Amino acid sequence: MRQILTRICAPDVRQQLISAQGLLRSLVIYHNPAAIRRWARFYRGLLRPGDLAFDVGAHVGTRARAMRAAGAKVVALEPQRPFSTFLARTMPRDVTVLDMAVGRAAGEADMAVSSRHPTVSSLASDFVEEAPQATGFEHVRWDRRQAVRVTTLDALIARYGSPRYIKIDVEGHEEEVLGGLSAPVDIISVEYLPAYPALALGLVERLRAMGNDAFNVVSGETGRFLWEGWRDAEAARDWLSRQESSAPSGDLFARRGAPEAPLR
Repeated sequence: MRQILTRICAPDVRQQLISAQGLLRSLVIYHNPAAIRRWARFYRGLLRPGDLAFDVGAHVGTRARAMRAAGAKVVALEPQRPFSTFLARTMPRDVTVLDMAVGRAAGEADMAVSSRHPTVSSLASDFVEEAPQATGFEHVRWDRRQAVRVTTLDALIARYGSPRYIKIDVEGHEEEVLGGLSAPVDIISVEYLPAYPALALGLVERLRAMGNDAFNVVSGETGRFLWEGWRDAEAARDWLSRQESSAPSGDLFARRGAPEAPLR
């Protein structure tokens, strides 16, 4: 069937079909009521009703919907088509959806897009270049480029207010996102990828420099902390450095205050 479609479809139509398949794959994997409920339970432990949260790299919107279910006001950012279109059409109206990326400076950027594996589309050129040597990424191909608009976290704060929580999942571009933030934020989470250990370890230092001294981990899509209590930066670095390259990715959480201090 794929060969038939390839022969009879115009190139732009073929690309649309491949992109649609990538969207469908992501919806099947990530977007389901059970996942939203699981993450909503998790976020109720971090967010209070009325708290502002930014979802940077919203993808199909699972986390943004969960934050909303936990009572937060949510600003969700996703530049990649057709995901940005899907969010604009399906997200509840009280969620702000922006068809934009986030970086160190406002402007425009060129995003490398993997139509078949859209979760790894990225603005980070180093991330894409190193993929052939990274465990689990050998089969990924970035087959096209997309021009995207870029804003900064500081600009978002100036427009929407200071968030209690920022979730960042941008495939190796996290450092650039944090580079556009000058104000302290209570809780920040960034994706960690065991296949890219230097990226994860660098993010620990960056978060610590911003005053987020307490760390915890969510492995995969479990929606629960791996550690019973928050740990310091040294413990986070040690844990990340011991992860096998084939281990699942996840979210590294960092909050302001010492590990033993209560969540503000």
